[in-house]
Amino acid sequence: MKRELVEHVDEQDRVVGQVSRSEAVQGRLLYRMAMVLVRDKQGRVLVHQRPDSSTRFPGQYSWLVAGAVEVGESYEAAASRELAEELGVRDTVRPLFKFLCEGEMSPYWFFVFEAVVDGEHIVAEPAEVAWHGWLTDEELDKAMQEWLFVSDSRDAYSRYQALGTSTPQPRTT
Repeated sequence: MKRELVEHVDEQDRVVGQVSRSEAVQGRLLYRMAMVLVRDKQGRVLVHQRPDSSTRFPGQYSWLVAGAVEVGESYEAAASRELAEELGVRDTVRPLFKFLCEGEMSPYWFFVFEAVVDGEHIVAEPAEVAWHGWLTDEELDKAMQEWLFVSDSRDAYSRYQALGTSTPQPRTT
């Protein structure tokens, strides 16, 4: 397994050093995570289930594609990279909100982006995504009440709802 280097940051999201992600998690050191809310052109949200073999949150659901921001990488670049790695999609991401997340495994800065993609071109990475499907906002709200979602994903959903972020207009390109 490759040693994933991340930037250790402070409470103001300023870089204070470099550590491996496992060191950040074990030491509960702040680092950065980029998340992408993926919608299709009809405005539905992509929800996925993590593989049972995953070391992080096996079998749980998420409404965000996520990953650690690597050393020297911007949040936006990390979000775009995760979109390509996990779903095989290269598309523009747009910033939504950022917050300091206590995190079940470790604390980190959590930056949520959004991408509107052509749902027919998704090629999910099996090591990251066991199942995926498209849900309307109403279906997602119901799933949040009934399915086992990753706790940090649930936290972000509550914040997203509190912001009153509206569904973007579907892209026509």
